[in-house]
Amino acid sequence: MRALAADRIVVRVPAMFRALVSMLVLCGAIGIIVEGRARILRSGSEVRLKTAPVDPRDLFRGDYVVLNYDISTLDLSGLQGDRDFGRGDPIHVQLTPGTDGFARPVGAYKIRPPVNGADVVIEGHVLTAGACPRAENGTVDCSRTRNGVRVAYGLESYFVPQGTGLAIERTERSRLEIVAAVAPSGSSAIKRLLIDGKLVHAEPPF
Repeated sequence: MRALAADRIVVRVPAMFRALVSMLVLCGAIGIIVEGRARILRSGSEVRLKTAPVDPRDLFRGDYVVLNYDISTLDLSGLQGDRDFGRGDPIHVQLTPGTDGFARPVGAYKIRPPVNGADVVIEGHVLTAGACPRAENGTVDCSRTRNGVRVAYGLESYFVPQGTGLAIERTERSRLEIVAAVAPSGSSAIKRLLIDGKLVHAEPPF
């Protein structure tokens, strides 16, 4: 009877009012997501990420640039931390600035480790375990070991305003640089995109 009474109450509520409430709830949820990302951009630690080649067919899809990074494939045998990661596992990657200013991985952990100095920890999830690591020249090397993991950080695509992506579409990935903001929680967001060190796109901090 109570369930029936509740159904009658819902029916009596005007459809316009129900639609308005649903819209307000949806807008609130979107606002929370946007504010969370804006908080990362405003207060997150900046890291410079070197991009790596991807399939030419995937370079540009509509208004999204598809990105791959040196830190997208990790050779666990050369890092501190854990080894037994499986597909879908969360992974916390400790990054430290290299001599060239770009972030390089020094550790991979299942639980976020404490860090000091200029190091940051970025969170991702494992796409593939047992992958071939990259050689120093950036090419995939399967001759040594398959103790690598492919990792996604949520930074693999970047929205470009319509009509402004031609220069990026024609640019070699080795010339691209991404500056990402990393929050203390490990969440990250793309902050700036540069070509040959020159700013091409920047995200507003809101």
